[in-house]
Amino acid sequence: MSNLRRLFLGSFALISAFSFGTQHLGAQPAKSIQLKPLGVHETLRFDEGAVEISAYDPAARRAFLTFASEPKVEVVDISDPAKPSLAAIIDLTPWGGSSAHATSVAVHDGVVAIAVPQGVDDTAPGRALFFDTNGGFLSAVTVGALPDMLTFTPNGGLLLTANEGQPNNSYTFDPEGSISIVDMRRGAAALTNADVTTAGFMAFNGATLDPSIRIYGPNATVAQDLEPEYIAVSHDSRTAWVTLQENNAFAVVDLKTKAVTTLIGLGFKNHLLAGSGLDGSRDDRLIGIRPWPVWGMYQPDAIATFRDRNATYLVTANEGDVREYEGLPGGTEAVEIEDIALDGVAFPQGATLKNRTLGIGRLKVTAFNGDTDRDGDYDRLFAFGARSFSIWSENGTLVFDSGQALEELTANAHPANFNASNTNNTLDDRSDDKGPEPEGVTVAQLFGRPYLFVVLERIGGVVVYELSNPAAPRFVQYINTRNFGAAPGTPAAGDLGAEGARVIPAESSPNGRPLLMVSNEVSGTLRLYEIQPAD
Repeated sequence: MSNLRRLFLGSFALISAFSFGTQHLGAQPAKSIQLKPLGVHETLRFDEGAVEISAYDPAARRAFLTFASEPKVEVVDISDPAKPSLAAIIDLTPWGGSSAHATSVAVHDGVVAIAVPQGVDDTAPGRALFFDTNGGFLSAVTVGALPDMLTFTPNGGLLLTANEGQPNNSYTFDPEGSISIVDMRRGAAALTNADVTTAGFMAFNGATLDPSIRIYGPNATVAQDLEPEYIAVSHDSRTAWVTLQENNAFAVVDLKTKAVTTLIGLGFKNHLLAGSGLDGSRDDRLIGIRPWPVWGMYQPDAIATFRDRNATYLVTANEGDVREYEGLPGGTEAVEIEDIALDGVAFPQGATLKNRTLGIGRLKVTAFNGDTDRDGDYDRLFAFGARSFSIWSENGTLVFDSGQALEELTANAHPANFNASNTNNTLDDRSDDKGPEPEGVTVAQLFGRPYLFVVLERIGGVVVYELSNPAAPRFVQYINTRNFGAAPGTPAAGDLGAEGARVIPAESSPNGRPLLMVSNEVSGTLRLYEIQPAD
């Protein structure tokens, strides 16, 4: 190690000593359940967005799979979960021709709902389509621009769509983000546009917002800039929480009044704190999880709810996201630390920080936050995502964050391929970006306890935690069905690009035992795991 690197890391030595081995690294997992790979459905589509999202109907024993680049939804028979088989295809060409595609799918009581953007023009209003589980068309309604996710409320009375409302590539037109609420009381076959209420954010234009809510699109109002990503609903079907990923925020929706009531800024994660470090360099080709003077924007993708002692909690996968449009300066909001000016007082060791191998010079941060005194250099650095999952109160108070545990777990399990991407096996490839990228979360009550399942988009796999104490979740298992000995893009490579997860409880399962379905959009595979009580 050079004297320069010793000098730079010396100030972090004490913190690093406490960071490793205390929370998760090397810790013994709580032996309560375990995932066992059971069966897989292969679409033979590599890196085409196949099997991005999946849903399940217990009566038909069928799974429904979205395709990002094809006008269809596949219907898969999982009556034998060890041997899934293609049963039917729902053709989406009547709703956009070859450019039609599904962004999300949900099932409730024999009704299959599919979110379909406009296709050739994603800035136009999209649709929610309804089918029976045999693929028979029931109805279609118009929703907001770019419906990115949809879900039924637990009681089935409403269908909600998160309409992202992304701008066009030149950023000359930016539709408003919104949440469409479809009243299902008349039945899916009778639905019309009169059954749809679309809740927007115009009430927040001109309002004073939490400073951690990022509004930064060129000439955008608050309503235009907010981009709903994912929805979770309370157990009583009265409240929805919607992630606003690019904006680092939640929206709270009152489902009785069908209006957005609150915007909650999520703040920022201090990666300089013990246990909250990250590996920010790809050029050293080493595992180097340590504290750095960087703030993480939580920017959650998926969100789920669970109950504990009559309180509702939210759990998020803090993936992070970057806006990339030709209409942005430089075409992207992301810049590398080595290419920006750092304030000398805020970063006295800035030269080393900007070094590619000794520091984190290639770590991507946002250009739109950090110059707090507006003098042209950066006083704080804000990275995309938090490389973690978090638990929040229903009012947005942070209850728990997993810190650096996800990087530690994957480093322990796959040291030769740590922070590899989902299209290559290269060590450290994603360390300068968003690391393992926690993408999806789901929570289920199993064998008398609540469990959390987190899927990782880049290196892949499922991380399991037990949630009996929301303030101190217990690690249970990390399992990855990826084969690092095979080249990505070949069938032997296994599951790549985990995107979503759903638990099938024992009472709804085709084999009478709880299952976990994981959608893998890069390998185009649906993986089924049996959830077993641990020995």
